[in-house]
Amino acid sequence: MMGAMAAALLASTAAQAQMKPEEMVETRQAGYQFMAWNMGKIKAQVIDGKEAYDQAKVAAAANTIAAIANSGMGALYSPETTTEQLGNKTRLKPEFFQNLEKAGQIGRDFSAAANQLASVAASGDQAAIKKAFGDVGGSCKSCHDNFRAER
Repeated sequence: MMGAMAAALLASTAAQAQMKPEEMVETRQAGYQFMAWNMGKIKAQVIDGKEAYDQAKVAAAANTIAAIANSGMGALYSPETTTEQLGNKTRLKPEFFQNLEKAGQIGRDFSAAANQLASVAASGDQAAIKKAFGDVGGSCKSCHDNFRAER
């Protein structure tokens, strides 16, 4: 599995060479903010009941989350994009690059959870959507707990 991680890092070199570290951080933050906004749309309808359930809107939000999760955001991570280099412009701990196998597994788990959410959102099964929503949130938390610095 480490070979696959190394291949992914090598493949991301071209994208890294084209972007400055600050641009990489801004781009990945925008992706995560857009996913969070879409998670909020699902939460309002399926979890909190603050909005009437609209299966098409829930499915669209879930598909957006899955699309971003599978978009190759790993290319937006480099050792030059941590708190060590950029201070409070980012919350990525340098430990991320000392634990690439764990970081890669968390990323794969996140993509799998996002894909599952999109799949069950298409079915309209609200109980399954709630579970998958929780799994996506749990995968986000796992990365935050391990690799996100507090402010």
